[in-house]
Amino acid sequence: MIANLPNILTLSRILLLPFFAVTIIYKEYKIALLVFILAAVTDLLDGLIARIKNQVTYFGLILDPVADKFFLITSFVLMSAYGFIPDWLTIIVISKDVIVLTGSLIVYLVTSGLKIEPSFMGKITSASQFALVGLILLALNTGGASHLHISLFIWVAAVTVISGLHYVYKGFKMANDETE
Repeated sequence: MIANLPNILTLSRILLLPFFAVTIIYKEYKIALLVFILAAVTDLLDGLIARIKNQVTYFGLILDPVADKFFLITSFVLMSAYGFIPDWLTIIVISKDVIVLTGSLIVYLVTSGLKIEPSFMGKITSASQFALVGLILLALNTGGASHLHISLFIWVAAVTVISGLHYVYKGFKMANDETE
């Protein structure tokens, strides 16, 4: 069943995205932080409810990471455009997602199937990226946005690259196993 509470929560996170973008564009950082927190709560609740109520669906397994990627890419692009995130980091984040998505499509076409499983490194990467966005929003609301240490950006870049390489490795392995 597609129309269950976890999937509705995930869809609501996608629907929050334009409001989040507008708050960043119009420098309404307090509201942006509230929308971000609301999106984070829906992200936590959708997975929790799906597992507790045994409402995990294939639709939800696809939609949840898509919602996360939409939110993260929008956040990184906007925050990079306004100088809160270095451009090089945004390029790394988007490039990794494009490479993984393209690789997944290729594996699907080559093997006639694709089992999508988030890796531990993928989860660390998403958590790190979301944490960075949250820290920037907190800093914007406390006047310290320019004081975020470069090591935070380097950490996010490093785990993003490692995660991307891991997914590429898994994709090659999956394609190789299927074509033998």
